[in-house]
Amino acid sequence: MPTNAVVIADLTLRWIVTLLFLFSAAECAYAIAAGARTPLSVVGQTLHLIMAVAMAVMAWPKGAALPTVAPMIFFLLATAWFVAAAVIEPHHWLGNMYHSAMMLAMAWMYAAMNGRILPGQAAAAGGSGGHHGMSMPGMDMSGTEMPDTGASGTLPYITAVNWFWTVGFAVAALWWSYRFVTRSNGDRWGPLAQAMMAAGMAVMFAVML
Repeated sequence: MPTNAVVIADLTLRWIVTLLFLFSAAECAYAIAAGARTPLSVVGQTLHLIMAVAMAVMAWPKGAALPTVAPMIFFLLATAWFVAAAVIEPHHWLGNMYHSAMMLAMAWMYAAMNGRILPGQAAAAGGSGGHHGMSMPGMDMSGTEMPDTGASGTLPYITAVNWFWTVGFAVAALWWSYRFVTRSNGDRWGPLAQAMMAAGMAVMFAVML
């Protein structure tokens, strides 16, 4: 299992998060099948569908134990795609930049879970668990400087970024919920799915704190 895998201990919360992401995935699939299928919209909805399924899988122990590097690279590319879409569709700039932020958050989560990709992670892992508390004969470790991982065992800057994503997605969930309640015409299920996805992301990042 990755060093900092997302583990939701409470089974009820795990199911709630899973259902949030599965509803979002279903809405994306419906939008692809029945929506205005321009190339940009199809790719965008497909990326969100993959993201929702990946997050639903990640909420479970076996899913959290899957490799992290390939998904991290995939979502970095997805981030770049939405940035490009924001340039191509300036009238949808804000929405595409929000979607790019979601993809970037996914890439960050996989990197944090890996435990050795982000700066300082490898040294912290080696210092905190590399010898499992055993002293090595003939080696003086007193002068070795190890990164301060804090009380939670996570590097402070990683905790700060996780807090940023937790609060950011919590606010986004409230905003999309407001859009769902106040929208009287057009697509209402899209904002609801976005609210559910943002809420699920907030919970997943909160678990990592």
